Amino acid sequence: MAFDADGLVERRRLRRRLGFWRVAAIAFAAIALVAGGLKLSGFTPGKATSHVARVQLSGVILGSDERHKMLQELAKSGASAVLLEIDSPGGGVTASEELYHDIRKIAEKRPVVAVLGSLAASGGYVAAIAADHIVSRQTSLTGSIGVLVQYPEVSGLLGNLGVDVKEVKSAPLKAAPSMFKPTSPDAEAALQALVMDSFDWFRNLVAERRALEGERLTRVVDGRAFTGRQALELGLVDEIGGEEEARAWLERERGISTSLPVRDWTPEKSGLAGFGIAGDAAAFAADLLGFPSLAQSIRLAASTRLEAGALDGVLAIWHPSQLK
Repeated sequence: MAFDADGLVERRRLRRRLGFWRVAAIAFAAIALVAGGLKLSGFTPGKATSHVARVQLSGVILGSDERHKMLQELAKSGASAVLLEIDSPGGGVTASEELYHDIRKIAEKRPVVAVLGSLAASGGYVAAIAADHIVSRQTSLTGSIGVLVQYPEVSGLLGNLGVDVKEVKSAPLKAAPSMFKPTSPDAEAALQALVMDSFDWFRNLVAERRALEGERLTRVVDGRAFTGRQALELGLVDEIGGEEEARAWLERERGISTSLPVRDWTPEKSGLAGFGIAGDAAAFAADLLGFPSLAQSIRLAASTRLEAGALDGVLAIWHPSQLK
C-alpha cells in the first residue's frame, strides 16, 4: 500500500481549519447568548461608565416610543453630561411636551447642553429650552414660539361638483371644524381657545426657562423665527458656537473634562426589523467586544425606514412664511 504523505498533511490541515471554525462558531454563539442576557438585563456596553452622551434630534417631532425609552435609559445611565444636537422645525405639541419632560428628567442628575443646527424652531425650541445651556450657530434659525391648527376647507369645491356631505351629530361643535362645511363662528372660537391654551403653555415655559417677562417676553412670542445672533441678543440662547463651545462650557461651569469620551445614543428599532433578532444580537456583541463602528454598521444595515406619520391636532412647527 502506497503512503500518501501529501494527502495526510492536507487532511490534517483541513481538520485544523474545521476545528478552528467550529470553535469560532461556538464562541460567537456563547458571546451572543451572553450579549442577549446582558441586553435583557438592561446593560449597555460603554454606556454604564462615565461619558458624554450625544443625542441627535432631527426632523419633525412626532411621538416615539423608541425615543422615549432611549431617553429613559439615558437618565439612568453613567453619562456625566449630554449634548443635545437639534435640527428640527418642531412638530406635535404633545410630542414636544413629552420630549421636554424626558430631557428635564435626564437633567436632574447631569448637565444637558443643546447645540442648535440649521433649524431649532417651535417644538424644536421646546426641546432646546429643556437644556441647561443653549449654544447656537450665528445663522441658526430658532424661536417661532407659537402653535397652530391647519385644516383644508373644500366645501366650495364640493359645491361646484354637486356634492353635499350630510352629517348627524350630537352637538354643533362635535367634529368641528370640518373640511366639508364652512367653519361656524362658534367652532372657530372653540378652536381658537384650544390654540391659545396650548400657546399659554409654550409661552409660560419660555418665560420660566429663559427668565423672560414683560416686554422682553412679548418681543419673542409673536411667532417669528430669529437667527442665532438675534436670539442671543433677545435671551433665547446663551452662546454662539457649536459642539466645541458646548464642551468648553461643560468643563468650565460643570467640571466635565473635555477629554471624556463622547458616545452616540440612538433609539433602537425593534429586534424584528431588518436582520431581526440575530442582527440585533450581532450588533450588541460587537459593542460588547469593543467594536462600536461595526455595531453601528450592523444596526444601520438592519434598520428599516419609518413611514412618515400624519401630523394631527395642535402643532408647534415652523413655516418659512412666518420669517420676518
